[in-house]
Amino acid sequence: MKKLSIITINLNNVKGLTKTIESVVSQTFADYEYIIIDGGSTDGSVEIIKQYADKITYWISEPDKGVYHALNKGIEQAKGEYCYFLNSGDWILQNSGLQYVFDKNPVEDILYCDVLHGKKKCIYPDKLSMYFFFETTITHQASFIKRSLFSTYGLYNEKYKIVSDWEFWLKTIIKGQCSYLHIPFLLVYYDIEGMSWTSHFNLLEMEKAKILEENFPEMYEFYKELLALREEMHFYKDSKLIQIVRKIQMSRFYKKIRK
Repeated sequence: MKKLSIITINLNNVKGLTKTIESVVSQTFADYEYIIIDGGSTDGSVEIIKQYADKITYWISEPDKGVYHALNKGIEQAKGEYCYFLNSGDWILQNSGLQYVFDKNPVEDILYCDVLHGKKKCIYPDKLSMYFFFETTITHQASFIKRSLFSTYGLYNEKYKIVSDWEFWLKTIIKGQCSYLHIPFLLVYYDIEGMSWTSHFNLLEMEKAKILEENFPEMYEFYKELLALREEMHFYKDSKLIQIVRKIQMSRFYKKIRK
């Protein structure tokens, strides 16, 4: 069995796909299979895939039902111990990147490194908590997930458009108490043109609230409180005094979450 299944999904992003593929096939680490799920591109992406066919274990180009459907199709084809999702437009920063991750033979269920968002470095904490996931998330472009977890906790929930990976982290790390390891290493460039964090903010918050309501009802009330505080902070953004009061309230709120 291969150590790693690298899964790339793509739809009409020939330039980004080329960059992604080149960063994978140039790795010094060789214990991987490479899977590409294309959504029926018409921009020359398929021709690029064929160009690297001898480096690709499995690929398909056909219409899908969205990002998470495409990722699930990749998982269903994967045979490695860990799954690694590197979307078209993202790339591994160094040729020795994957080698660095697996040199010490980690055994944890989930491994995660740091990422470069545009020009901004995103350095994740060693400890992940509900408080952390209320504020942000770890990206799958810098994470390695044991394939067995998808059998235990299920594939990505295709009813959501943006935050099914966030739901998966809550199910595995928070509820399931799966083991994880932060590898403090800037692994990957994350294409910030993706939908999740650059647009559709209202949909993102709505989906996160729905996930909490269904899976973490005790945390759902906290989350609604957080959103209300944020809204008040925004409404009174020109008032320094009220901003200070709201920051104190936010601080007290986070203390409750950390308990």
